[in-house]
Amino acid sequence: MNIANFVPGGTELIILVVVIGVLIFGAKKIPELAKTFGKAKGEFEKGKMEGEKELKDFKEKTSEDVNGNKPKSD
Repeated sequence: MNIANFVPGGTELIILVVVIGVLIFGAKKIPELAKTFGKAKGEFEKGKMEGEKELKDFKEKTSEDVNGNKPKSD
């Protein structure tokens, strides 16, 4: 087997990342890091949805202004 031709797939890559994580941070820190990562991802998704909603509202307001309709009063 030629090691130069070995390209890790999805499963091998996940295992490699976990092993490196355990070696760097220790087994007790991994759940804490995963929890922190999960919270950060949740906040990112929440911010992304809020941004998309604001963009949609802005586009609707702008199209109303362009069409000559009276803009909504907030």
